[in-house]
Amino acid sequence: MGKRPYGRSALSIAAFCLKGFYLHQASLGVNVDLGEKLDGTRLPSRVDRRRSFLGHVKSAMPANPLAPKGPHRRHPKMLPDGAREKLLETLNSARDRMVVTWLADGGLRIGELCGLHLVDLHLRENVACNECRSPHLHVCHRPGNPNRAEAKTKHPWQVEHGTVTGGLIKRVSPEMVHTYFEFLTSEYPRGAGHGMLLVQLHGARAGQPWAPVGARRMLGRAGKRAGLGLVKPHAFRHTFTSAVLDAADGNLLIARDAGGWASAATVDEVYGHVDLHDPTFDAALRTVWGEAK
Repeated sequence: MGKRPYGRSALSIAAFCLKGFYLHQASLGVNVDLGEKLDGTRLPSRVDRRRSFLGHVKSAMPANPLAPKGPHRRHPKMLPDGAREKLLETLNSARDRMVVTWLADGGLRIGELCGLHLVDLHLRENVACNECRSPHLHVCHRPGNPNRAEAKTKHPWQVEHGTVTGGLIKRVSPEMVHTYFEFLTSEYPRGAGHGMLLVQLHGARAGQPWAPVGARRMLGRAGKRAGLGLVKPHAFRHTFTSAVLDAADGNLLIARDAGGWASAATVDEVYGHVDLHDPTFDAALRTVWGEAK
């Protein structure tokens, strides 16, 4: 069975490495003409300026004639209107309803959601971690999870006296709390020694940690039953971020911290992070959660 063709991203990375190799060879006096042809620049694009958040980009960006040509996707793939409600109508499992709700209201990556442990969840007011007064969760990077689910972010974290501190802290909505308790009291197996949140419900591995591929397949099947086509977990994240941006009048810092997106070093070091209880931040989240007064 042959390998699938490389995607645009993989080809762009390969082109970047190849260009670096030839430029290094040219600096050593090998094939100098080729090195001069590859050592070009271009004007910064709108995407370059958006990625810099504050528009602080150079007047010229490196160009790579070896990179694949073709149009870039300008807009991330969003969920269709009403997708959340249609998906929930097709789901019979409390676990699956919780997955849809947490992806929609939390903007979590699927690896973050499947990698959560019960100890990471602080779903009451004023929990002992003293890092967020409102109900929240801590996304902790654990490369040794038995289901191989791994958070992309690698913020330092620790467990002290049974309480998790650090990691990526994310506020949770009342509906997220509700679906969690529905799942925990109706389907979560007693005596599960692994301590992870999402588990297999059926088959020989019932009660064992649920892998991200299982969650993706569940959403794919539910999307087809709901007439939405193939639904992918990351579409929830793009839709959540877009909704927060709209609710926050385009405030990129609020959208960044609500979704846990990475940012430019300048923004992180100079401007810091938004207060999780800032009135504007709080209002934006409540608008997305449908709780705006």
